[in-house]
Parts: sequence; C-alpha cells; structure tokens
Amino acid sequence: MSTNILEQVPLVSMAEQADDPEGFAQKLGESFQRFGFAMVSDHGVPQDIVDRAWATTKAFFALPEDEKRKYFVPGQGGARGLTPFKTEIAKGATHVDLKEFWHVGRELPKGHRFEEFMPANIWPDRPEGFRETFLALFQALDDAGDRLLSAIARYLKLAPDWFDPAVKDGNSVLRLLHYPPVPADAPEVRAGAHEDINLITLLLGAEEAGLELLDKDGSWLAVKPPEGAMVVNVGDMLQRLTNHVLPSTTHRVVNPPPERRAHPRYSMPFFLHPAPDFVIETLPGCMEDRPNLYPEPISSHDYLQQRLVEIGLIKK
Repeated sequence: MSTNILEQVPLVSMAEQADDPEGFAQKLGESFQRFGFAMVSDHGVPQDIVDRAWATTKAFFALPEDEKRKYFVPGQGGARGLTPFKTEIAKGATHVDLKEFWHVGRELPKGHRFEEFMPANIWPDRPEGFRETFLALFQALDDAGDRLLSAIARYLKLAPDWFDPAVKDGNSVLRLLHYPPVPADAPEVRAGAHEDINLITLLLGAEEAGLELLDKDGSWLAVKPPEGAMVVNVGDMLQRLTNHVLPSTTHRVVNPPPERRAHPRYSMPFFLHPAPDFVIETLPGCMEDRPNLYPEPISSHDYLQQRLVEIGLIKK
C-alpha cells in the first residue's frame, strides 16, 4: 500500500460548497469517516494573512530565550502565551515532544460569561504587528471552520447550522509551533503519536515534512497538502459526539532525515473547540447500528481539563 496520502485521499475543494453543499459534505464526510483526515483546497483563508503569519511566527521564535520566557504563565496549562521547549508529552509517551509553541485564543469582551474559562490573550512586545496578524488569522480560520462544521452536520444528517450554537464563543486556539533543529542522536520525536482533543483541527501546510497519520491497517501515511491547501482532522470531541462514526486518527510529527535535521519546522494548527458549557452527548443518529460508547455526557470544559492533565500541560 502506498504511504503517500495524496494517492489515497482526494483533495476536496471548498469552492464546491456554495453550489453543491450536499456533494461537498459527502466528499468531506467520507474522507473523515475513512481516514479521520481530509485535504481541503480553496478554503478562503487569505494568502497575504498566511504569509504574514509565517514570517511573524519565525521572527518571534528567533527572539532570545529569556525574552520569550517572559510570556510563559506557569499553572495555566499553556492556554495563552508561550509553552517552552520540551513541555508537552503525548499521552502514554516516554519522551517529551521537541517543540515550543504559542497560543492565541478568542478575544472576549470584559465581563463575558466565559471569562473564567478562557483567559485573556498575551501579546509580545515584538515582532511588530504580532497581535493584528494573528487576530486576523484566527478569525479567518474560525470562519473556515464554521463552514466545515456545516458540511459535517449535513453529512451526519443534521441541520446545516447544528454546530452554530455549540461553537459560538467557543474555546478555540490558534497554535504557533516551532520545532527547532534536531540533534542526530535525539531519542525523542518532534511530536509523539497522539489524537487532538477538540472538534476539528485546521492545519496550514508546513514547509518541512514530518506529519504522518496512522491508517487502519497500522501503516503510517505521510501527510503534506498541496501548496495553498490545508489538512483538516477530526478531534476526540467530535469522535465522542459521533460515537466513533468519525474517528479521531492518531498522528505524529517524525524527525526529519539526517540531511534535513539542521532545518527548523514551523506549523500553525487551529484547534476548533466548542463553548466551555457545550455538553458532549452522543448523537442519536450515531447509535442506530452501534452501541453507545459514551453513555455519560460531559461538558467540553471538563473533558478539556482531563486531557490537559494527560498531556502534561496541567499538573495534578
């Protein structure tokens, strides 16, 4: 079997959604149901914002370590600002991931009812334009995510706007990732095998390869979207909501071959979360031909806290 995902997973164009929403939903849903992943082009995120975001990400992580560390908030679970190098660990892994990252969350007005769940953003003094760039990218990815969720709802035989109240003021996070050059003898990997916590993840393509997903037959498939496209994958919250009709597929970021180990890797995943008070309860339509794997509902906030403990971002 080929280990190149593009030879197995069709590239789905969001441009089709306006004229043929049902057809687009079917293509997207079938890819999610088979792989837990989809490759999406024509997603509508402006390229000038993406280009600015890549440049700004690289400029920030090039800052001196002591300057970056000013934006680390201990005890917050990495919710905002910097999470330093070698902090996060995949569930069940023996080595920490070889990465550092920055989180941008939703901007809430003062006194918002979710203020206790979603801390205010932290903004660095430099590089210039950091705040404006990533608020624009956050909004563009949030909009694209809403359109994708509408297609997922159609595929699940729900109303196209079913997810709208679930994700209104949702606890979504834009992560700016930096994987530094890898020593030749590093026992760790850039990111250990894991599943995402949220509903869906929108991932803009990285310059350096390394992302792989675990297929049902146990083989690892290399994932590198075509220029300008994005990878979208199912998270554990959507897997739970759909009773595994849409699977949250295990994925990892492997170390590069020796000739590329001196090159850093940057990535910008957008983790689309529901609102903290959204209750994850198995959809009735996803229990018709399979037992309910999750008879006990749970709020998205409580589920998130459980998972952040498991990956080492919150200490018990």
